[in-house]
Amino acid sequence: MSRLLVAYSSKHGATAEIADAIADELRRRGNEADCLPAENVEDIDAYDAAIVGSAVYAKRWRRGARRLLKRQGKALAARPFWIFSSGPCGENPDPSWSEPTGVVRRATALGVRDHVIFGGRLPLEPGNFIERAMVDKCAPEHRDLRDWGEIREWAAKIDAELRSVVPRAQPPDSYR
Repeated sequence: MSRLLVAYSSKHGATAEIADAIADELRRRGNEADCLPAENVEDIDAYDAAIVGSAVYAKRWRRGARRLLKRQGKALAARPFWIFSSGPCGENPDPSWSEPTGVVRRATALGVRDHVIFGGRLPLEPGNFIERAMVDKCAPEHRDLRDWGEIREWAAKIDAELRSVVPRAQPPDSYR
């Protein structure tokens, strides 16, 4: 059994729901999993592994998740960790708009084990003109592209990896 952190940054709650599903699947498999907003994570020393995720807007993770990745870089590098992004919606989503290249580069340098992009969900209650226009122009069947089976399978894959690996004792030289 591992003690895991699932941290996320979500604007309208869709990414938080993905993080909850990941944490629930990890718990179902016998792990302890805390699911917290990235902004509320002080440190990760108490965890054996971490998963960090964010909603993506125009190829950028939300600030709280980016800051967590930066603040906890050494600690993340010293344990297994994974990242996920959520974002693409609509009839023909362009996944390149959900690829946060700076975050992926930083996470890769720290030793991230995997980065996955999950479909997103348009806001249930659009808060501004742009959000309302996006919802109005999108057919209802394309407003939520989250695949709960894919999300649970990814969490199961993480659990399997954790059962077969020993965390690194030292971060890479470039982050000491």
